[in-house]
Amino acid sequence: MQSQEPFDYNDRYGVKKGRSWIAIALVTAIVGVGWITWAGLHHSNPTFRVQVITFVVGDMREVSVRYSVDRHSTTTSTICTVIARDYEKNIVGQIDQEIPAGEAKVELVTVVPTRSEAVNADVISCRAK
Repeated sequence: MQSQEPFDYNDRYGVKKGRSWIAIALVTAIVGVGWITWAGLHHSNPTFRVQVITFVVGDMREVSVRYSVDRHSTTTSTICTVIARDYEKNIVGQIDQEIPAGEAKVELVTVVPTRSEAVNADVISCRAK
């Protein structure tokens, strides 16, 4: 006498259908979306925003850099590091410019002395003092 149900090896050997990957995928998706949201909101509003407006290579020994700094805190002074590079991208001049506490948006002109002829200049970082 045969049973009415078809033969199933999974029942015979105790193999259960796995759906645990759904929970893992759901937790990973929630954590991933949360992290991406936090990273986007956190990094879209930095403490200092620096924009180089122009630079002028005056002679072989100096570069004049005009830039603006937009900062959140107006109660502390800020130090910005301004550099000059040569044709091979070596740093040939560097100076730290201190910006006193005061206005939130400041436009500055900094002269960077160089050891050889520079071809570009940049503000690489700003930090609170």
